[in-house]
Amino acid sequence: MRFALSTLAGATALALGLLAAPALAEDDAGIVVYNAQHESLAKEWAKGFTKETGIKVTLRNGGDSDFSNQIVAEGAASPADVFLTENSPAMALVEAAGLFAPVDAETLAQVPPEYQPATGKWVGVAARSTVFAYDKTKLKEDQLPKSLLDLADPSWKGRWAASPSGADFQAIVSALLQLKGEAATGDWLKAMKENFTAYKGNNTVMKAVNAGEIEGGVIYHYYYFGDQAKTGENSKNIALHYFKTQDPGAFVSISGGGVLASSKHPKEAQAFLKWVTGKGGQDVLKNGTSFEYAVGKGAESNPKLVPLADLQAPKVDPTTLNSKKVTDLMTAAGLL
Repeated sequence: MRFALSTLAGATALALGLLAAPALAEDDAGIVVYNAQHESLAKEWAKGFTKETGIKVTLRNGGDSDFSNQIVAEGAASPADVFLTENSPAMALVEAAGLFAPVDAETLAQVPPEYQPATGKWVGVAARSTVFAYDKTKLKEDQLPKSLLDLADPSWKGRWAASPSGADFQAIVSALLQLKGEAATGDWLKAMKENFTAYKGNNTVMKAVNAGEIEGGVIYHYYYFGDQAKTGENSKNIALHYFKTQDPGAFVSISGGGVLASSKHPKEAQAFLKWVTGKGGQDVLKNGTSFEYAVGKGAESNPKLVPLADLQAPKVDPTTLNSKKVTDLMTAAGLL
């Protein structure tokens, strides 16, 4: 009888163990992050978070607009727990579809209000500044455009470049739309079509300016600093012009992070977002090679960067950056 009972207990334990195995395996899988941020930066964040918490992070890398549209298509069936972007219009698209869970209050408290939406559905994790990268062997400071809008003037025809198909430039146009309205933005885009030269990718724009193919280009700041930190071969002839004075060209784009409402691991996903916006994640921005701005309260950015407060960026509500309207306007102008 004793043998029978012990055998039954052993069998029961074995059965329970087998039943528990899938759950344990699922927990061991950690969280899935749809990452539209730079791969190297996201890897550093994932590595640091896992080292500190033991929670595994699986990164699936892609682009802002691709992932935002994919999340909307997947809906509640999305396998993603967290979404990270380079620019905020992609976050706004997912938020508008009602697919984000509220960000934990402790996480929101780590980031100043200007780097997060008032809704609390997602939060800023980093930032990047719009700049005019110019060939310093051809242009002097007094010859530079005082405003982004000046690039629509016929005097700039054939002299500047951008990458209109990328999410980076479209975010800049989104800010222009919010600040100046649809009519002014449409007119500027039509003039841009006449004046500029198109390249694919901000890095390609920078290389073209450096090589003397074009006098200047609208890009984000970190391409220059990243190249300077390496060999500097693609930026040796370049200087950066910051528009400042709340000009649309002084736009600071917020990189966002949000937890999907459909997440199977909401506690772990929220913990990841808290870590990224906290000291550990923001120190990666200060000490790493991304050269993006840290946005956490009291967090320091790389000392080589112009301080965020000195950029004199315009106030832009990240929740109203309309990527669909921008692509429509850019298409109408013949830019896409």
